[in-house]
Amino acid sequence: MKILVCEDDNLLLKALEFRLKKDGFEVLTAEDGKKAIEIIDAQKLDCIISDIMMPYIKGLELLSYVRQKFSEKKIPFIILSGINNEATKIESFELGADDYIVKPFIPSELSFRIKKMLK
Repeated sequence: MKILVCEDDNLLLKALEFRLKKDGFEVLTAEDGKKAIEIIDAQKLDCIISDIMMPYIKGLELLSYVRQKFSEKKIPFIILSGINNEATKIESFELGADDYIVKPFIPSELSFRIKKMLK
C-alpha cells in the first residue's frame, strides 16, 4: 500500500517514513504542498497523511484538492497537526478528512489507524 506523507518538519517526516516502512507500507514524502500535488498527480496512492501548516499549499487546501480531483474514488486522508482546536478539527472533517491526529502522537497508533482505514 502506497502512502504519501506531507510534513514540513524534516525530522518528523523522516521518522514517519521510517516507521511506516517498518510497518510494511510503501512511503512517498513531500515537505511542502507543491511537491505533494506533484506526487498526487503522478502516483496512485492508497492513503495521504498531511500536516495542516505547510509551505506554499496548506494541508486543508491539499485536502480540498484531493477531494475534488478524486471525487469518484475516496482516498483516505489523515490530518496530522499540532493544532488542537475544535474549529480546525470540524473544518477538516467538513472538507472530507477521514481522521485527525494531534501532535504529539503515538506512531503505532497512526499505523493502526491507517491499517484499519485500508481494510
